Order: sequence, then structure tokens, then C-alpha cells
Amino acid sequence: MGRQELLSRLAQQNERRIVLLVLDGVGDLRTDAQPRTALDEARTPNLDRLAARSSLGRLVPVGTGVTPGSGPGHLALFGYEPTSPETDIGRGVLEALGLGLDIAPGTVVARGNFATVDGEGLLTDRRAGRLAGAEGRRICARLASRIEAAGSALGDGIEVEVHPGEAYRFVLLFRPRAGTPPLDARFADTDPQQLGVAALPVQAAAGAGESARRTADRLAPAVAALQAELQDEERANTFLLRGFSKLPALPGVGELHGLRAAALAGYPLYRGVAKVCGMEIVDCGGSFGQILDRLEERWDDFDYFFLHVKGTDMAGEDGDLAAKVGAIEAVDALLPRLLDLGPDVLAITGDHSTPVPMEAHSWHPVPLLLRSRDCFVDECSRFTEVEASRGAIGTIPASDLMGLLLANAGKLAKFGA
Repeated sequence: MGRQELLSRLAQQNERRIVLLVLDGVGDLRTDAQPRTALDEARTPNLDRLAARSSLGRLVPVGTGVTPGSGPGHLALFGYEPTSPETDIGRGVLEALGLGLDIAPGTVVARGNFATVDGEGLLTDRRAGRLAGAEGRRICARLASRIEAAGSALGDGIEVEVHPGEAYRFVLLFRPRAGTPPLDARFADTDPQQLGVAALPVQAAAGAGESARRTADRLAPAVAALQAELQDEERANTFLLRGFSKLPALPGVGELHGLRAAALAGYPLYRGVAKVCGMEIVDCGGSFGQILDRLEERWDDFDYFFLHVKGTDMAGEDGDLAAKVGAIEAVDALLPRLLDLGPDVLAITGDHSTPVPMEAHSWHPVPLLLRSRDCFVDECSRFTEVEASRGAIGTIPASDLMGLLLANAGKLAKFGA
């Protein structure tokens, strides 16, 4: 019996409420050049008081030494085994679901970043300067016009759609036309994840086989035509594609654990992951204050709440320690509003670490704070990486967190006689 099956078998319902607050990429590093992390530096009186009444520990999102993407990182937090075939879900379909798009079976979806290349076609900015949402929508409209003008000539037997996401992000949908072969989704990303090199071509993932290679041949002309359309743009003069994927089928947290679950997240990807896991998406803005506004309005409607804060991750990727400190302090300042609602169980953690010195996701464990009436109050006094390493919970797989949340909420029956 697997762990998820065991928890599902033991699940029992009550009126206690669980809140999972994810500070995206909150984990960081102490190094010679950066002797203190953002959590060390931040003035967090509310988190400090909470930590002194809680259990602390650390989560390993996927596995020791494995750097997680945001999708696997969140799936693990929601109790799914992130390395199983069922949870191997590309970022494209998660982003599309988060945008509220209906994805038909057989549709291949890719998440796109507008990007900047120099005169030699080498990447100088993988996010096109993080262009604003209005600019992203304008460029998507330009691509949509190109698609409409090309009609069936764009690609081989496929229909293409473009939909704007947040800022520099968007999604591309590829559907096979009636009477044409189905599409394979097993492609490598076209994003090389570094600057000074050219974007990669649309190509089958290693070991994907002939079906993926044939599909790549059908999609590549459409992608090339859309990229050519942007050549005269000042910043977003190309794009990179990641997370080619199709619609997954996972049992939801309601089905597994009897939870009435809600997701309050400003960015499409995180709404998409939550939707795949059977959560109801509550519309909200991207700031923590806006999230709390909606949480207060919907508090009586659910017993499990996933809250997502993006600013910590963005600052880490930008290598901006001061901005990461500011994002943490902004959450701390509003934390009393969350505590005033009286959650029976509160967990604060991240989906992965995004250390400022690395300017990227990393494999390092993520600090965890867990508060309930039945938690073991340890001797930790602050929510920091070092304090978390000393906490009573220890270092555990992130996929074990759901069991801890359910147990602390009294939502798991005893196992065995």
C-alpha cells in the first residue's frame, strides 16, 4: 500500500481548517559572499512569535540533490509523489489550466517566455526584461493575427492558438486537424536555460521515439513562423518554449482526503497545479493583501486553503537580496490577518529554494513551520534556514507534508487495531 493510498484510506472529515502558505522559492544560502539569508535579514516579529509556538523542520521537494521545477514542487506539497509517471505533468498544460482554458484531449500545450536575442541570434535575456502584462498581451495579439492570416498553412495538419499569461509568459496550444495523426507531447524544451547561446529547435525528447519526431516535424514550421513574426520587436524578438504536455488525470485532494480545497494564487501556473489536484480556484490578485481579502470572504466555504506568494521567488531569480527581504517582511506585516481567522493548522514553507547567489531554483531543503494545537513546540525562535535545520520535524520529503497537515487537523483515523 502506497503512502497516498494509506492516507486516503484513513481520511476522516471534520470542521477543522488547514492553511498552507507557500512562499515560493523562500529557501536561500549562507555563503562567503552572502553570510546571511533573506530570512536571516528580514524583520519578522509575527513570524518569530509564531515560530516560538510551532514545530520547524525542512522539506526536500523531490529528492536529495534534485532541483525541482515549480510543478513538481507543488505537487509534492499537495501529497503527490512528484517522480511518479502520473505526476510527470509539463508546465504548459498547468499554465493553460491556470489561465482558465479548456484543454481538449489530444491537445499539446507549451508554456512560452518572450525573450531577447542579439543580431547573431544569441540569447541576451530569457524573459525579455520581464515586460509588462499589457506589452505581453499586445505581442500575443500580433501572433494571433499571424496565425489567423496563415490559417492551415501554419504547420502540418495542426491548429495553433496563443494565449497571454502573466507579463512575459504565454501558452501555445497545438491541436491535430480532423483526419490527421494524433500529436505526441514528448519534446525537449527550446529554452537552453543560459545566455549567450541560441534557442534550441523543437525536437523530440531523448528516447521519445518516432512518434515524437514526426510530431516535431509538424510543429517546427509553425513555431519558426511565429518566431520570425517577432524579429522587429525591440525586446521580445523571439520566444522560448517549455513544458510541452497534454491533459493529465490525477485523483483530486477531495477524492483522496475528503477535503473541500481552495487555491488562492495570482499566477496561472500555480492555479493550474491546484486545478489538476481538484482544488477550486478562487479569483484573487497577486499580492498577499489581495489574497487575504478573498480568504476572509471565503473562509467558511472550505477546510483546506493553498495560498501562494510569488515575490520571494522572483527576487531570488533576480539575485536581489533586498527585494527578497522586502517580500518576506510584507508577508510578515499581514500575517496577523491570517492568524485572526484562527486556522486549526497552519504550515508556512516553499515549493523549492531560490537562493539569491544562484539566481535560480536549487536542490537545497526548504524551511517549514507547522503550527497546530497538537504540534510539538520545539526550541526554535525564528523562521530561518538554520533554525529549521534544528527543528523537531527534521528533514522530510515534501510529499509527507500532507500527512502531517491531516494528522494535526485530526483528519486521519488510527491505523490498525
